[in-house]
Amino acid sequence: MSAAPDGRTGAPTVSVVICVYTEDRWGDILAAVASVRDQSYPALETLLVVDHNPALLRRLAKTYGDDGAGAQTGAQRVGVLANAGPRGLSAGRNTGVAAASGEVIAFLDDDAVAERDWLLHFAEGYADPRVMAVGGRTQPVWASRRRPAWFPEEFDWVVGCSYRGLPPGRVAVRNVLGGNASFRKSGLEAVGGFASGIGRDGQRLPLGGEETELCIRLTRAMPEAVLLIDDRSVIHHRVPPARERFGYFRTRSYAEGLSKALVARSVGTREGLASERRYTTRVLPAGVARGLRDALLGRPGGAGRAGAIVAGVAAAAGGYAVGTLRARGGASSFAVAKPAAPPDGGVAAPGGRRASDGRAPEEGGAAPDAGAAPACEGAGG
Repeated sequence: MSAAPDGRTGAPTVSVVICVYTEDRWGDILAAVASVRDQSYPALETLLVVDHNPALLRRLAKTYGDDGAGAQTGAQRVGVLANAGPRGLSAGRNTGVAAASGEVIAFLDDDAVAERDWLLHFAEGYADPRVMAVGGRTQPVWASRRRPAWFPEEFDWVVGCSYRGLPPGRVAVRNVLGGNASFRKSGLEAVGGFASGIGRDGQRLPLGGEETELCIRLTRAMPEAVLLIDDRSVIHHRVPPARERFGYFRTRSYAEGLSKALVARSVGTREGLASERRYTTRVLPAGVARGLRDALLGRPGGAGRAGAIVAGVAAAAGGYAVGTLRARGGASSFAVAKPAAPPDGGVAAPGGRRASDGRAPEEGGAAPDAGAAPACEGAGG
């Protein structure tokens, strides 16, 4: 490892990649970048990857003094570049990985802000050379200023956040949550980066699961690899009003079921759904029991939370069944490609979309999944 930007020797250099797609999140994007610049463990650089939106690309390049191709230089630089691959979060991340100079790549959602020691705790995890990924804890910031009474903590992955059932502390997991995660660049390059066709790409449904599939491929390629979550690496993720509604909750659960079907097709049902089974058979029944108990005690939202858990599991199971049938019929496809080279400053077609949330759940165990979901299949946020 080389010296970090703050002069520490033996510590990894870290590039932060933030994938963006819409000017509607302008204030959120600026806040995300500011939180990276304020880290106690300085990032080598921050890369903003714009998903097929030339207007946003130009505006960001002007704001940060970049030429639009990520050519700005210097410590704590903010590079702005266009997604060099097909529309979607996976290709955007791969573009960032290819352009990054750091030994470690950290990913931050475009509608989240990181606490001051976020990167410090990530970097500490890489003292062990076997560690290939470190994820953190994501806390929701509700638009209504409080959690909806019916919304179960067990399903916070629906809105891209850590959920009840994740183990505390720094522990080994099957996979990390993509909106708050870091990877050794060498590991990402060894397995060809994120697969396209699994995660979000601007479709109507909020799909997920791309980091689950990547992490399973990573540990298959490197059996000695260790993946961690460290709940001291905290970010705060904004939850807009539309995502506080039951309709989104149900749709996101269904979409994660579709995603899990793709993951299972890619890596096999045994590995693709192991953590989801633990989550569904242990965490969720306890959540239903807790909700029913609260209802009997007259506490607000108890019955709603119990019902939402049941509805979420049913929706995810339905999505998984549909996704499995489509996969068998050849209707679903995905591909793993080497991370694309950074673009020459050009931009692709306008109107880019991507949704930067959610992943999926899991539960405490020997190697829990920091991004799994109902064992019947599904999750993410």
